[in-house]
Amino acid sequence: DKILQSTGRGRSVTVTNDGATILKSLHIDNPAAKVLVDISKVQDDEVGDGTTSVVVLAGELLREAEKLVNMKIHPMTIIAGYRMAAECARNALLQKTMDNKDNTDKFRSDLMNIAMTTLSSKILSQDKEYFAELAVDAVLRLKGSTNLESIQILKKPGGSLKDSFLDEGFILDKKIGLGQPKRIENANILVANTAMDTDKVKIYGARVRVDSMSKVADIEAAEKQKMREKVEKIIGHGINCFVNRQLIYNFPEELFADAGILAVEHADFEGIERLALVTGGDIASTFDNPESVKLGHCKLIEEIMIGEDRLIHFSGVAMGQACTIVLRGASEHVLDEAERSLHDALCVLSQTVNDTRVIFGGGWPEMVMSKEVDELARRTPGKKSHAIDAFSRALQAIPTIIADNAGLDSAELISQLRAEHHKENSTVGIDVISGGVSSS
Repeated sequence: DKILQSTGRGRSVTVTNDGATILKSLHIDNPAAKVLVDISKVQDDEVGDGTTSVVVLAGELLREAEKLVNMKIHPMTIIAGYRMAAECARNALLQKTMDNKDNTDKFRSDLMNIAMTTLSSKILSQDKEYFAELAVDAVLRLKGSTNLESIQILKKPGGSLKDSFLDEGFILDKKIGLGQPKRIENANILVANTAMDTDKVKIYGARVRVDSMSKVADIEAAEKQKMREKVEKIIGHGINCFVNRQLIYNFPEELFADAGILAVEHADFEGIERLALVTGGDIASTFDNPESVKLGHCKLIEEIMIGEDRLIHFSGVAMGQACTIVLRGASEHVLDEAERSLHDALCVLSQTVNDTRVIFGGGWPEMVMSKEVDELARRTPGKKSHAIDAFSRALQAIPTIIADNAGLDSAELISQLRAEHHKENSTVGIDVISGGVSSS
């Protein structure tokens, strides 16, 4: 992993090996390098993983192109050659894909393998089977949507990474107030963003002159009355749980407790938006016409303990695919990196559920493409063939780097791989565990 220290105030430290995270944090002046950073950002947004590979491949293509320009080959020729090579490489991959979407067990094992591949280069590699299982379960609950909003990731320091777990429903990182019901079944939830502190006279610089203390008491009573009316309006919605983004003062909290309503204050904004999403409610800020407000529903609200913290758990929510992954770990840095790794895995899996075609990894696809592109170069007359040849060399950079990063002898392994791939239908890639080439 790399340790990054920010140059801004606070000098915050990030420990990561996620390519996109590192590249985002760099200050780069070179315009071509900025394009590479953008490539990795787009890859992160679209697919979620492979951010480093994209930059490595693009960098290799540029390096090869530079050699060609030095040989006085015109950039237009190089680009035309690269386009032909890219088309050829893509077709080579499409012919080799496998699709197991009709066989559920096989598809699940594909997903597990993909998740383990993604996690094996990350901090979670020690427990990759465990986390791959978590990620696959979470994504299969989504039933094909790529909306990762409904998978919430909660980080709680303490315990070891193995203590992380997947929980159906939604967990809000808040305590239940005093004197309020700790468990509610068949809850109707009103999610709101409104001020529940005493309604002060909200005119800037307003002064109220009174000639006796009893008048002050009257003003206070009027304020209390106003608050009571507001609370009654809210209770009038027929709810038994009220979640608010802002403060709730003691007085309205008391009124809610008397009515047997669970009131949660100061729920952070992300929590509120996600809660509204998964329970199927709207965020309300005025309460005059109850019929137009969409309430959220869930089967059970209860208080749970994670480590030493109490949290509120909403289970049986309207959006059935919602779930929460609770990450435990030794320190904040470990948790942040674990979250990034898991997020990568979730992105990749949700894309795979939509497009179920899979291929082998470990430098295999690059060698397949490189072989096809090589043959195209031999068939192509003219200067373009140099560019196509360069494309094939750039593709071989990925297995070379895989081998180098594992501390293996890349020149030896790549030549072995190339020899293997000249046989028909070879399934051989680099096995960094045993330090040789082997088929999957």
